[in-house]
Amino acid sequence: MKITKIETIRLAQGIRVHAGAVSWLWVRIHTDEDVVGLGETYPAADAAEAVVRNLLAEVLLGRDPGQIDRLWADMLLKVGYHGWAGSEMRAISAIDIALWDLLGKVTGQPVYQLLGGKSRDRIRTYNTCYDHVYDFNREAGKLARDLMEMGISAMKIWPFDQTALANRGEYITQAELEKCLQPVRQIREAAGDSMDIAMEFHGYWNLPAAIKIARALEPYRILWLEEMLPQDNMAAYGQLKQETSIPLCLSERLMTRYQFREVIEQGIAQFVMPDICWCGGISEAKKIATMAETHYLPVAPHNCGGPILHFASLQLAANLTNLFILESVRRHYLRDYQGLVSRTGASQQGSFLAPEAPGLGVELDPSVFTRSDVSIQFVEKPS
Repeated sequence: MKITKIETIRLAQGIRVHAGAVSWLWVRIHTDEDVVGLGETYPAADAAEAVVRNLLAEVLLGRDPGQIDRLWADMLLKVGYHGWAGSEMRAISAIDIALWDLLGKVTGQPVYQLLGGKSRDRIRTYNTCYDHVYDFNREAGKLARDLMEMGISAMKIWPFDQTALANRGEYITQAELEKCLQPVRQIREAAGDSMDIAMEFHGYWNLPAAIKIARALEPYRILWLEEMLPQDNMAAYGQLKQETSIPLCLSERLMTRYQFREVIEQGIAQFVMPDICWCGGISEAKKIATMAETHYLPVAPHNCGGPILHFASLQLAANLTNLFILESVRRHYLRDYQGLVSRTGASQQGSFLAPEAPGLGVELDPSVFTRSDVSIQFVEKPS
């Protein structure tokens, strides 16, 4: 089997997150046996698409798609001389996901089986609160109760972001701190200790402010503190770890096992969070998880993008022996993925089931290919 064609499908606006509108890039790898693999990345689809078309396609065309590790290494070599920790790695991630989907279809197996089989039947999830019903900044208690009715017993919020942006992450006053703590108090009042609370900070704060916030959160039995600082200085994170009893979680913005190595080896994070669409694909996420496992660290994959990431995350989560919990956004699988894919992968009583179909277990809906906000291009090997 040989790769004959690379198809890029760019959706102008997939979802909105804290940073604004996000675009999605889907990549389809075509073969001479008419089997097609599907992958995805985000949030800057045009940049990743340029990497796929202008750099990576020539590495792939005419090659055996089953040689996933060799193709990954050759793609990294192709982009390595000018640096790879951005759109280059997101493009590689999309292709790697597509290669695993393709291999699953060729062998008639779900991806989790190819990774080593199931480690669990049900995948526990927490809800990241980009919600379509309640705003956690105003109605955190109602949101917590609503999630619990769905069987979801963990949620992630980021009430400090507005203050961080206003103060450029340099300081937080006591009055601001008290205001930002209100959603946390509401959740505890509404749900007691039945709801785990993860706190997201999007890397906005400096070290003194982060320490002040962490100490203020300690009475509320927080699950983890995620990305309080930018991800570039592990020594600073080491200091933060010494100043708080709350576990640290890092970080979807780290890419490949090489960037995760320091975090894991130094024990800086108690929870390891790779994003399959950013870290290097399913291949690299599996290697990062294995490296974490050797240090007895649990993995909580970042899953806050498009529907193909969601299904890739379900496949990986079903396999990993050191999975802690999988992120999801109920607004995505209940609303935003509708009409885009063959199935949305909705939760069932607070957990997920991995699809049993070959590959990832999901396809783009045929209507995607005729949408006015979708751009489709092909790269083929010259005849």
